[in-house]
Amino acid sequence: MTVPNPAEYDLWIRRFHQAPDAKVRLLCLPHAGGSASFYFPVSTALSPQIEVLAVQYPGRQDRRSEPSIGTVAELADRIHRVLGLVADDRPLAIFGHSMGAVLGFEVARRLEADGRAPAALFASGRRGPATHRDESVHLRDDDGLVAELKSLSGTNTALLGDEEILRMILPAIRNDYRAIETYRRPEGGPLSTPITAMIGDDDVKSSVEEAKAWAEETTGDFALRVFPGGHFYLAAHQKAVLADITDRLAAYAS
Repeated sequence: MTVPNPAEYDLWIRRFHQAPDAKVRLLCLPHAGGSASFYFPVSTALSPQIEVLAVQYPGRQDRRSEPSIGTVAELADRIHRVLGLVADDRPLAIFGHSMGAVLGFEVARRLEADGRAPAALFASGRRGPATHRDESVHLRDDDGLVAELKSLSGTNTALLGDEEILRMILPAIRNDYRAIETYRRPEGGPLSTPITAMIGDDDVKSSVEEAKAWAEETTGDFALRVFPGGHFYLAAHQKAVLADITDRLAAYAS
C-alpha cells in the first residue's frame, strides 16, 4: 500500500491493528456523535484476517479543533477522496451504524461511479435512505440533545454529566444530527453492491419494515438481520454481528 499524503490519510483513517496480510478491508463509519474508537473492539476481533479502517470525523477527539462537516454529501466526498489516496487493490467492504449507514451508502455510490464498487455494504441501525421521517433533534437545546443521547444509550452516560466534556462534544453531535436529519436521498439508480441491513427489533430510529427498504437500494444480493435490542443492539450482540460480517466476506478473506 502506498499513500501519497500519509498525514491526510492517517487523519481520517485509523488502523488500530496492522493487518498487512489481510485480503479484504472493512471501512467502518461511526454514528452521529461517534468516533473511530467505537470500532476498536471490531478491529481487535477481526484482525488480522480483515483489516479494519475506522473513520475519524472532524470535530471530535483529536480532531475536535477542526470544524465539523455540515452535510452527509460533503462528508462522503471527503472520505471518497481520502480513500483515493491509497494505492490498494484489495476488496473494500463498508460497515456503517446509524448515520454511518447512510454515509456508507453515499461513499459506495461514489466508489461505484469511479469503478471501485465495494465488496459489500453493511447498513446497521438505520432505515433505508429513501425513507423519511420529520426529525429535528438538532434544533433542541443542550438538555434536549443530552436527553436524546441518554435515551439511545449510545454515549457513555457518565460522560454526559461532565459539563466540560459536554461542551466539547455537543457541537459535533448537533452537527451530525443536523447532517443526517436534513439528508435526502439524491436521484439515481440503486447500487450493484450487495447490502446487508442489520437492525434491533426495538430500535426507535428505524422499524424492521423501514430497514427492509434497503432492499430497494441494490441490484445485488440483499439480506436482513434482526437482533434483539434497541438502537445500539450491536453492543450486546457484537459476536453475532461480526460473525455475520466474517461469513459474508469469507470469499474475499480466504
